[in-house]
Amino acid sequence: MAKYLFKKRGIYYFERRVPRDLSAHYQAPKIIKSLKTKRKADAVTLSAQFAQRLDAYWASIRLEAFSSMYCKPALHEARPQPIYRVTSPLMSEALDLYISLKGRDRDKRFNAYARRAVGYLFEAVCDKPISEYTRSDANLLRDMLITRGLVASSIKRNFEVVRAVFNLAEREGDLGLSNPFSKVLLLNAKAGASRPSLSNLELKRIQEMCISIDDDMRWVIGLISDTGMRLAEACGAHIDDFRVDDDIPHIIIRPHPWRQLKTSASERNIPLVGAALWSAKRVLETSKSEFAFPRYCNAEAHKADSASNALNKWMRPFVRDGAVIHSFRHSIRDRLREIECPSDIIDQIGGWQTYGVGHRYGQGYSLSVMHRWLELIVSQ
Repeated sequence: MAKYLFKKRGIYYFERRVPRDLSAHYQAPKIIKSLKTKRKADAVTLSAQFAQRLDAYWASIRLEAFSSMYCKPALHEARPQPIYRVTSPLMSEALDLYISLKGRDRDKRFNAYARRAVGYLFEAVCDKPISEYTRSDANLLRDMLITRGLVASSIKRNFEVVRAVFNLAEREGDLGLSNPFSKVLLLNAKAGASRPSLSNLELKRIQEMCISIDDDMRWVIGLISDTGMRLAEACGAHIDDFRVDDDIPHIIIRPHPWRQLKTSASERNIPLVGAALWSAKRVLETSKSEFAFPRYCNAEAHKADSASNALNKWMRPFVRDGAVIHSFRHSIRDRLREIECPSDIIDQIGGWQTYGVGHRYGQGYSLSVMHRWLELIVSQ
């Protein structure tokens, strides 16, 4: 479908003339749309998708016109008008509803991610009533995301948001619609690169360097390295979350106005041992703010993305290819597995969801039990 392409300032555009018999349906004689790519291969793929979509749409218009030619006028005149018709909202309206209900107590990243995911849908298809979206639209969205170079895990996350926006609007409006964005096949999507764990040698080396440099960036790493905390959990910590003078030093992971937690299982207490205990003490000894890491947090939001970029850049020369700050979270699980720690204790330490009805009963493991296992891995 390269014949529908032209290039302007390095960007490829899709251009197609409207058929003469359908010109009454359009305000311009041509359809022109930026493909937002400089790569010809991507542009060819997208233009083929748009051309196919247009052909199907134009065929439906012609079929409708053809059918009406052979209907008796009296049939049209006698057709009763509906007294009440349920209309479905535009996807943009569904998105606003989703953000107003689900994003009310979430940080700015939640809203931005939702708008970006639905924005991809508008690029691939358009904004229209949710009742008019089809499986073909879902496949166009998938193909566009693959063409953009997104890996399977990223595509799945985008579809999760679009599905959630659709489902909420459908439930609130009691529309009785099936979700066309469910169970979309991702057969041609590339698998993302897995984040490797750190070896014990790499881990000890990083921790020793953190103690030597002894600044707030290295305290973040130290805190994460022996707890398995998420970076956002560490960056958004409040001074009062640290309990280093208790019988079992620990940190309380709980939601704050500036930093919500990922899941309900994320709310937990984690014993502080090794480099994590050292970091917590240094934070409290030097604190001049209510926030543990004011460089990356304030009363409005945390800046975990900025922290991730800075810390990854510093770590890169000292760790294997592909290892990042999140690798500490992979490492804590591997380290606990290595000493045969029960998986549900590992899940409680890391704030991972443990599945099964039985796991939802009771208060979980005590600090002393988790402390004993964490002490074992730092002593090795």
